[in-house]
Amino acid sequence: MLHIFEDRAELSIAVAELVVKKAQEAVAATGRFSLALTGGSSPVQLYSLLAASPYTEQMPWADTYIFWGDERWVPLTDEKSNAKMAFDTFLSKVPVPQNQIFPMWEADMEPEAFAQKYEQTLKEHFGQSAPQFDLILLGMGDDGHTASLFPHTEVLKEQSSWVKAYYLTPQSMFRVTLTAPLINQSKAVVFMTFGENKAPALAEVLEGERNVEEYPSQLIQPVSGEVHWFVDEKAAAGLKNK
Repeated sequence: MLHIFEDRAELSIAVAELVVKKAQEAVAATGRFSLALTGGSSPVQLYSLLAASPYTEQMPWADTYIFWGDERWVPLTDEKSNAKMAFDTFLSKVPVPQNQIFPMWEADMEPEAFAQKYEQTLKEHFGQSAPQFDLILLGMGDDGHTASLFPHTEVLKEQSSWVKAYYLTPQSMFRVTLTAPLINQSKAVVFMTFGENKAPALAEVLEGERNVEEYPSQLIQPVSGEVHWFVDEKAAAGLKNK
C-alpha cells in the first residue's frame, strides 16, 4: 500500500497515528504490542512525535515491547548506534518498562553469538514457531537495502534463522539484522522513505523487475500481513503508478 505525502513532517504524523492505532489494536487483542524500530535518520521526527502529546498519552507503554530491525555492532553509547538514537529521541522520555526494551548489543559478546542469543530472546517472546511482530518499522537506503539486508550479501539468502550477524566489508563493521523470513511474518510493515536521492531505488523496488540481489527491499512481502510505503513526493517522483 502506497501513501504519498508532501513532506517528512506530514509523513511522520501519519506514521505516528498508525503506530498508535496498531498498538491499541494489538493490546486489545492480545494484551501486548510488539514493535521493531528502525535506525538511520528516517524515524527521528516520528520518534519525537511519539514522545510528545498527543501521541504519548495514547500509547499503551506498559504493554509495549521494543525490539530493533537491525543494528551496527557498536556500543550503545556510540553515535552510530540505532539504539542510542532511539533512546535519545524517544525511549528515555516515555514510560516503557526497561525490561521490555531489547537493544541489539551486549558487551563482551561476539556479534554472531549475540545474534543467536537475540533469536532466543525472540523465541521466548513469541514462542518457537510463530514470530509475529505487530509492527516493524523500516527505512530504505539509496541502494535499495532495508534493515541490514544489503545488496549482494549472503544474508539475503537466509531461509531459517530469525537473526543474523555478518561483517559488512564496505562499512568495515559487523551488522546484526532480522532476516527477511522473520520480517515477512509480521502483521504490519511500514517503510519510511524520504528525498529525491531515494527516488531511483524506490521506483525499482516498487515497479521494476524483481531483482532482490540488487534491491533487497523487494524481499519484504509479508506472508499474511500488510506492507505500507510512506513516502514523500520527492521520493515518489520516479513512480509511474501513484
